[in-house]
Amino acid sequence: MRTLHLHLLRETLATLLVTVAVFTFVLLLGNILKDVLDLLASGRASLALVARSILLLIPFALAFALPIGMLTAALLVFGRLSADGEVTALRAGGISLVASVAPVVGLSILLSGLCAWFNCQVAPASRVAFKQVQHDILRAKGFSSLIAGRYLDFGSLTLYARAASGTNLTDILVYQVSEGRRSLDLWAPEGAFSLDTNGWPDALVLRNAQGIVSLNTLQVPGFLSEWTTNLSSLRPDALVKPKPSEMTYRQLREELARRRDSGDALSPIRVQIHRQLSFSFACIGFTLVGIPLGLRAHRRETNVGVALALLLLTAYYAFIILGQSLETRADLHPHLILWIPNFLFQAVGAWLLVRADGPPR
Repeated sequence: MRTLHLHLLRETLATLLVTVAVFTFVLLLGNILKDVLDLLASGRASLALVARSILLLIPFALAFALPIGMLTAALLVFGRLSADGEVTALRAGGISLVASVAPVVGLSILLSGLCAWFNCQVAPASRVAFKQVQHDILRAKGFSSLIAGRYLDFGSLTLYARAASGTNLTDILVYQVSEGRRSLDLWAPEGAFSLDTNGWPDALVLRNAQGIVSLNTLQVPGFLSEWTTNLSSLRPDALVKPKPSEMTYRQLREELARRRDSGDALSPIRVQIHRQLSFSFACIGFTLVGIPLGLRAHRRETNVGVALALLLLTAYYAFIILGQSLETRADLHPHLILWIPNFLFQAVGAWLLVRADGPPR
């Protein structure tokens, strides 16, 4: 039995390393093309700074790649075992399938602990550090050269301009999010900003702006011949805390306590806390489902395993997206929705595994 366990662990670990590397690269690629390579190509960042940015993005990508890799590895490894007749030989020899796969399930439990560390601490901290690198580039290389065609985040306020010439902007969109909803949404055909000594904007003026402005609890449309906002308090150096989606688990707990004391909405913070925790257990559910489905597929082809993995991932993430989209609806308990795929995958996977361990037909 020990030889069998070592064989399954070696096969699973080898496949896991390859799949995690592939999915990490795919997840990194979008961020690299959008946020990193354009800075390098334009000469705004050194190669060393670009390498540092990519390294800071890796933990964020690994938090997603580890569960995906475990699911794909289970499907591929046990699909090959079934296709080669090894599973049939095990059952004919009276060896329990559940006992055979115990080390692989144990590996998934260890990976869940690793994912919890990434989700709750490493990935949020790395994401904040990556954004700080971007802000450092902005301050060092100048703001005006980076604004055209990009969304720039000033804390709660986001700015977009289609074109920029010096300090003059064209086709400008400004919006601000407060308590999970837009409290400001303005568009202006033109405007301008002023810069401080570090090249960072300290004020923005929109001309002939139109859109929606919040007055107390009401959102009203309006037209403003001139609208000015002070950006100096929103520069990265003055940001005291990241967004909820970029907070560590400890920061989220502290924010939850602060909101409870102040009477602010708790549901968005609860959703982020439960998202971090629930997704940490995805490796277990993916493994329990992937093993019996791989056995049923009876295929050696990698594309079959990847296709099954993508279908299962779509079903899993549908619940995650649903829960996050309802984060402001406290009456629907969206934080509990995030746990549904874990319970569903683990229950269905355990049932399929026990069923596959029945007597040969």
